[in-house]
Amino acid sequence: MTTDQILLFSLLFFVFVFLIWGRIRYDLVAFIALILAIALGVVPKEQAFSGFGHPATIIIALVLIISRGLSNSGAVELIGHYVANLAKSLPGHIAAMAGISAILSAIMNDVAALALLMPVDMQAAARAKRSPALTLMPLSFASILGGMVTMIGTPPNIIIAEFRGKLPGQASFSMFDFTPVGLVCASIGVLFIATIGWRLIPAERKTRDSRKELMDIEAYIAELHVPENSDAVGKKVRELDDIAEDKGVTVIGLIRRGKRLPGQARREEIRKGDTLVVEAMPEAMDSFAGALKLDYRRNEKPGKITAKDISLLEVAVPSGARIEGRTALQMRLQYRHGVTLLGISRQGRAFREQVRKLQIRAGDILLLLGPAERVHEIATWFGGLPLAERGLQLIQRDKALMASGLFAIAIALASFGLVYLPVALAGVVALYALLKIVPVQQVYRSVEWPVIVLLGSMIPIGGALETSGGTALIASSIVSLSEGYSAVVVLTLLMVVTMTLSDVMNNTATAVITAPIAVDIAARLNVNPDPFLMTVAVAASCAFLTPIGHKNNTLIMGPGGYRFGDYWRMGLPLEILIIAVSIPAILFFWPL
Repeated sequence: MTTDQILLFSLLFFVFVFLIWGRIRYDLVAFIALILAIALGVVPKEQAFSGFGHPATIIIALVLIISRGLSNSGAVELIGHYVANLAKSLPGHIAAMAGISAILSAIMNDVAALALLMPVDMQAAARAKRSPALTLMPLSFASILGGMVTMIGTPPNIIIAEFRGKLPGQASFSMFDFTPVGLVCASIGVLFIATIGWRLIPAERKTRDSRKELMDIEAYIAELHVPENSDAVGKKVRELDDIAEDKGVTVIGLIRRGKRLPGQARREEIRKGDTLVVEAMPEAMDSFAGALKLDYRRNEKPGKITAKDISLLEVAVPSGARIEGRTALQMRLQYRHGVTLLGISRQGRAFREQVRKLQIRAGDILLLLGPAERVHEIATWFGGLPLAERGLQLIQRDKALMASGLFAIAIALASFGLVYLPVALAGVVALYALLKIVPVQQVYRSVEWPVIVLLGSMIPIGGALETSGGTALIASSIVSLSEGYSAVVVLTLLMVVTMTLSDVMNNTATAVITAPIAVDIAARLNVNPDPFLMTVAVAASCAFLTPIGHKNNTLIMGPGGYRFGDYWRMGLPLEILIIAVSIPAILFFWPL
């Protein structure tokens, strides 16, 4: 190996380690790796930031903004609610929600699609009095499968499409080049999920009472301040049982002078300045607070949370969010931004820390209270994903047809080669902004900048690995390992390796690194590189074994009450099924 190859392999090894470790944000890890690569001379300074202007990076940013527009217009919500009400039985509900999730993920960002459908799914679970664990994992897996169907469905497809365009004598994959293989995989995968897969979820998750567990989307642990004029002053905690039961609230603790009293403090007499710790739905919490004249925030007069100048917002915390690993106090949400963290819902687990002092984890769902014009902005600022309409946020339903129509026209123009895809998508974004489907201030907030930084940083490193001969070296090793076997075996081995990487690290980084390896393998075997690129596209999207392999898996971990080891039970058979189905499909539609 050359010096450059040794340096690049060492650098990528540490990138893998830190991405798997997960204690440092993945975008920071990638950016530091890029700076080190430039400092070591393995990435030329002229190419240092070429990844940020790469068409794949631009397309991903534009798709995220368009996803926000489709969400704001209510186009997706209307479809989601219709499908959710279409099937009442559990298998029918899972099949309907998995199907619509896969369809939406093919035309918009899969994380956005899941955030839109999660509340719909969980409300249906609550109405049917069944655990959301039965339906959330199928919903997440289906959204990941749906991303395989089109070029814009998932970042790996965009990366693979643009990478092919750089090959001598080749053009980029078009919008629907991924559809034949992706549709086969998504259809078979969704069928498996709806019939067999959901039955593999651990029994203890299936029997969880979604109405009583804290991680029901409607159940929060929250704190209510007791002012001097409160009717609760002078009463013992247990004396609130009747009104609490009437309002649908459970009082689970008392905080005095910043310290949580032991147990539920049921015999303690409530004093002014105390804080009641309650478990409740947002509406019930409001009614209980109003009845006893309790405050949501200190030093403020009691008020209804439905007041015109105050808004409630439920926000899911994805992996890598700015607020992850920090507290509301450290983020100064209330003092600097005027937004209160009213409650936290987490995996059915109780906690003794004060809400504002509790360290936020990926998968938590936060209940925010603040000025209507600020609460969405702050949620986006700290990296949260506002959940879909539950009566708590404004949707411009009169613009649903316009938003979806403009997007459809752009896709049609790009598909027929009349307009370059990034230009077509940019035109949609400009029109969304002009028509205020996505207000100008939301345009920049809609972009998931950590993913952009990750991609912009990894593309030059991936290019350097290819230029230095590193990818050829890996390709040679894979070919040598499968020497004497057919190209089909090599293709399968490449898929297994790529899937394994995608389960433990970001799928965008996986695609950037393995795409040039796939082309080198094809060159050594003297065969068509297209089936190898399609193999990477499929495998990089299939992250079903862990909650860290894909953001959607992280988002459902809390609401579903899943544990780290739950994913492989349905995920492993699904990955094996995808390998068995996709390899023949790839060879049929993209012959060697």
